[in-house]
Amino acid sequence: MNRKKKINQILKKKQKQANSKLHSSNKPRYISKADRAKMEAEEQAKAALEQAEGSVEVTTESEEAGIETKETKAAE
Repeated sequence: MNRKKKINQILKKKQKQANSKLHSSNKPRYISKADRAKMEAEEQAKAALEQAEGSVEVTTESEEAGIETKETKAAE
């Protein structure tokens, strides 16, 4: 009886492992605290860079507009 039980346990274990490999988990992959902090810092840096680029574009547009108004006033 003990030998049959042991064989059945082994076969059931192998079957369970095969079934578990077929079904993937819906659980998201674990991201360590350090990696989360690193990703957050990168996002903040990217947002700051985009914000800085946006302000540079606005200032250059306003400078160009200012130059145009000065040129039109000089032409008059």
